Amino acid sequence: MNDIVHIVCPHCLAINRVPAQRLGDGGSCGRCKQRLLDGRAFELTGANAEQHLRSNDLPVVVDFWAPWCGPCRLFAPIFDKAAATLATRARFARLETDAEPELAARYGIRSVPTLIVFRHGQELARQSGAMDYRSLTRWLDTVLT
Repeated sequence: MNDIVHIVCPHCLAINRVPAQRLGDGGSCGRCKQRLLDGRAFELTGANAEQHLRSNDLPVVVDFWAPWCGPCRLFAPIFDKAAATLATRARFARLETDAEPELAARYGIRSVPTLIVFRHGQELARQSGAMDYRSLTRWLDTVLT
């Protein structure tokens, strides 16, 4: 099987074509040469949100958070661990709601942390509140299949 997956570079926003069977290799951007799938969540902003949410073939899991939110800070390392372990199944991004209030309003964020999973710009699922790692990965398993 020779399936191609389109991955948006988190560094330069170039759309890269990666063979599905090579996703585990991480790949490098054809434009800026940075790693595409490094197992880390990237920052989502007004400048890059549209490109990432619409152009990635992998689902994008977005953590809407705020720096003053205690549960958000406790959840951050759990989200990071999921980003590392599920890097070939989904992209992981963070959106700081205080820095990007227009985006938070567009997606109807009323409390933080809130997770939304997008595929090609469409919302697939939403979960509010912090979770432990097992609950997060269980929820993502149901959404990503």
